[in-house]
Amino acid sequence: MTDNSFGFMRVAAAMPRVWPANPAKNGKEIIAMAAEALAREASIVVFPELCVTGYTCADLFAQEHLLKGAEDTVAQILAETAVQASAAPGGAAPLIAIGAPVPFRGRLYNCAILIKAGRILGIVPKTYLPNAAEFYEMRWFQSGDKLTEPQPITYAGQQTAIGIRQLFRLGRAVVGVEICQDLWVPLPPCTFAAIAGANVILNLSASNEALCKQDYRKMLVQSTSARLNAAYIYCSCGYGESTQDLVWGGSSVIFENNVLQAENKRFLRGNSAIYADLDLAKLESVRARNVNFRDVYTRQEFSFVDAGEPLATDFEKEFLRAVDPHPFVPSGNPAELTARCREILDIQTLGLCNRLEHIGCKTAVLGISGGLDSTLALLVTAIAFDKLGWDRSRIIGVTMPGFGTSGRTRSNADILMEKLGVTRREVSIVPSVTMHLNDIGHPLDVTDATYENAQARERTQILMDIAGQEGGIVVGTGDLSELALGWCTYNGDHMSMYGVNASVPKTLVRTLVSWAASEHFADAADVLRDIVDTPISPELLPTGDKGEIAQVTEDIVGPYELHDFFLYQVMRWGFSPAKVLFLARKAFCASGVYDEATIKKWLDVFYKRFFSQQFKRSCLPDGPKVGSVSLSPRGDWRMPSDVSAEFWREELKKM
Repeated sequence: MTDNSFGFMRVAAAMPRVWPANPAKNGKEIIAMAAEALAREASIVVFPELCVTGYTCADLFAQEHLLKGAEDTVAQILAETAVQASAAPGGAAPLIAIGAPVPFRGRLYNCAILIKAGRILGIVPKTYLPNAAEFYEMRWFQSGDKLTEPQPITYAGQQTAIGIRQLFRLGRAVVGVEICQDLWVPLPPCTFAAIAGANVILNLSASNEALCKQDYRKMLVQSTSARLNAAYIYCSCGYGESTQDLVWGGSSVIFENNVLQAENKRFLRGNSAIYADLDLAKLESVRARNVNFRDVYTRQEFSFVDAGEPLATDFEKEFLRAVDPHPFVPSGNPAELTARCREILDIQTLGLCNRLEHIGCKTAVLGISGGLDSTLALLVTAIAFDKLGWDRSRIIGVTMPGFGTSGRTRSNADILMEKLGVTRREVSIVPSVTMHLNDIGHPLDVTDATYENAQARERTQILMDIAGQEGGIVVGTGDLSELALGWCTYNGDHMSMYGVNASVPKTLVRTLVSWAASEHFADAADVLRDIVDTPISPELLPTGDKGEIAQVTEDIVGPYELHDFFLYQVMRWGFSPAKVLFLARKAFCASGVYDEATIKKWLDVFYKRFFSQQFKRSCLPDGPKVGSVSLSPRGDWRMPSDVSAEFWREELKKM
């Protein structure tokens, strides 16, 4: 693999125009599409089932002339792909899978022939032959179920092997093969191939169209890719196959671990192809973490065929994957957004309900700043009290103005609590913090970390004492992004009795509050929207001359949308710094949001803070897991507190 591959591999599903029972014409179409795929730098190209002859030849499969013509055409394809490879830089050639009828020891098999640079690497026969309704393959073909051990065969002038248990190594890809109906059975061959190590499954198919069949077929491929933590390239035949009784729409799809990467538009005339850039490193990460996948045992042994290296695809020039700049934020249509936001709030509220009932506590205390995090925590608490049938007046919201509290946030906090019908208290921290700083001999005009942390700890002490006074618990407001960066005061806002936002990143907090303003808390919509538009700040440094916010968090630690992006790629997939930087450039640079230097600067800050602040995460209070990323030391993330970030930061310095 080239240095800039990052585990990506380009693949294709090619649907040539079919000429039934005319191998020579079909061969020309296949050769042309193989050349096109080579030009597009695809490392794997999958063609449909029996594409050399056409699937709909019926009893003509018994004709010696057709079988000889198919073999001659395969020989021609071998010769032409060898020429294509010799003309390509470095002799590069894709792994090509074509479908053909192959006679062997007096039987005829429906086969996938694996080719690279003019050489047959192996022949894999179909195991399960459909023989009901419109399909009757047993009339012509033999199942490959007896060919479990690869057997030597001479075909198209080359010595190779035929058998169902063959896997093909191509760089980081381990390729397994099945044919059409093999996927539709209760225990498909790809299951055993995946357990043996295959992370890319090819399916050469001839699947006809019928009302609603596409939905089921697509779901079948998707769920198989998810179950196997694999990529699945499903290529079905299209235009030109006989429509005597059936129609073939070219229904091809490429999925990667449950996610659609490419889909062919059905019912096209002529040739068509789809391309996708698979992330093999991501698949390796998923499987490594899936202990149930690792522990599955099978006695089936597979032969491994060396297919060499994949093409050196230039992913800088063209990248066929969409990189979501906001991976934590629900996307899609309004109905999907509503469903996702409602489910997230349900998780948070149910967790809080259970905690309150479990400890027999009917009072919740929150520090309300007029910022995003405390707003979401208050909304969650209000919904939880509604769910429990408790009066919201038992929620105590405490504003604690300090040296940096702005008029805007203070006003928004008051309005929000009034709109939600919670009990409001105000305790200024200025006198107590002033006394404390004087007690320890810290000048009031030195606005350093001690100055800031003293305020955060004083606020937490007030909340804890009010909770004790009222027989309640302190509901924490800090979010996942702050925990990742350590942007919280140890034993200050870092601490609570239950942190409802503990696994909700900042970009998602903003989305949830915006959604709640429109869908759940219409009476408070105006103030919620203004809170969303307010700059994020801990408000610990003195305000400006006009009482405005002087301390903007994102000016200090960097944009949260970048840090959330980094967090997702590092935590969810375990990607290297170089790959995270590559993906961030694809997500943000093309749209002009950030340049590469800015991304690299804040990525270095992310690693530095993430590693140095683990000690805060090692003693987090309880809180509900919401999504796929959590930093709970009891659940998802265990890391020594004294690990250095230098090994990760060094990679960035080299780039």
